[in-house]
Amino acid sequence: MENFLTHNKKEINVSRTSLVGYVNTTYSKLFEKFDKPTDGDGHKFDAEWQIEFSDGEVATIYNWKNGKGYKGSEGLDVVDITEWHIGGFNKSVVERIQKILN
Repeated sequence: MENFLTHNKKEINVSRTSLVGYVNTTYSKLFEKFDKPTDGDGHKFDAEWQIEFSDGEVATIYNWKNGKGYKGSEGLDVVDITEWHIGGFNKSVVERIQKILN
């Protein structure tokens, strides 16, 4: 099992991370595995989880331009989003996130 901490336990520097992959899962599954997300940026993303693995590698999981913050009343509530972006410094974090969720 992967050892990791989230933004709920530690301040994690995710500056300059970028899109490296996607995961299709429910908000409730993400909440179950990673606890409460951040509130997002109030515009392009509504929720974000920041994760740091025991080896120092970091990842983010976030929605992108499909929520209420970006699309207003036509946007999805975060609990209804199932397509999530994964950010990081390399693609290896995608497999690690998928492994935690499965």
